[in-house]
Amino acid sequence: MNETVLPAAAAALERGEPSALVTIVRSSGSTPQRTGAKMLVFADGRTIGTIGGGCYENDALGKAREAIATGKPAFVKYDLNDDFVQESGLICGGQMEVYIDPIAPAPALYVIDAGFRLHVVDDREKFANAERFPAADTIEVDDLAAWLHRAELPATAYVVIVTRGHTHDFEAVRALAARDLRYLGLIGSRAKVARIFDALEAEGMPAECLARVHAPIGLDIGAITPAEIAISILAELIAIRHGKDVSAVSMKWTPNRRATT
Repeated sequence: MNETVLPAAAAALERGEPSALVTIVRSSGSTPQRTGAKMLVFADGRTIGTIGGGCYENDALGKAREAIATGKPAFVKYDLNDDFVQESGLICGGQMEVYIDPIAPAPALYVIDAGFRLHVVDDREKFANAERFPAADTIEVDDLAAWLHRAELPATAYVVIVTRGHTHDFEAVRALAARDLRYLGLIGSRAKVARIFDALEAEGMPAECLARVHAPIGLDIGAITPAEIAISILAELIAIRHGKDVSAVSMKWTPNRRATT
């Protein structure tokens, strides 16, 4: 029966339908189904597969629908000697434990007018090109330090520094920190940010200029993957644009929060 359950779960994910996978993870004594038996449950009560039938399967079905609604897994124990099971006529004399795992497809995201005009600057043409950034207003392939010192950026500009290394990050912050910009952010660990700020302070960069830099960039939403990090950065940009106070979840470095890692 499991050969139909798992493909059905994969198909549900593919079409975006939530479900819950009910699996017998442990059994002892006499039970209608053995360890590993699975049942797929949908929000409307449809099922594929079985964990043995009877009242306990119906109870597991109900708990699986709850798991779909809440998104929280459940671990349930059934004693097949109790009155609950005897009512179904399945007096097997065993015990079993069931794990209920909600399966949630990735939610759809619709972006209607992102609200930012994109300008890309890199000294590598293989990264700065129209194929990679088809929606960009401008794409510049140039020496980063030279372009930064030459470019006239409006006070309404949002600048995100996401270069490939410490040296380029340092040069970019050096060139931009004293400028009047709506937003300036730098990606990197707190330790790296502290080192860059220390070096710039040693050169004479005023502390109030460095205080403008949002670094590490983004909001602390637990981002791990590149896509999640991008979302955390855009979330901060949008919050700044609309004047929202996100200091409680900001990753921004301050002198009394120097990192050691």
